[in-house]
Amino acid sequence: MKRAPVIVHPPSTGGRRVTLHGQDLGRALRPGDVAAILRRAGFCTTTTFVWDDTGVFEWRDGGPDVWLMP
Repeated sequence: MKRAPVIVHPPSTGGRRVTLHGQDLGRALRPGDVAAILRRAGFCTTTTFVWDDTGVFEWRDGGPDVWLMP
């Protein structure tokens, strides 16, 4: 099975780690941060993202509405 290029890792202290094709791009505290990180990396220039697109995003331990540690 093909893996999504963007992985938003589980919430932890300091936000959720964002990786693109296995490369660590930084930490996000909200969906807007994920978008900004991906734009800086040159992944996409679009103004909106479809967060539930499983061909692009893999959200671990909660989707785009989960930002705090359990």
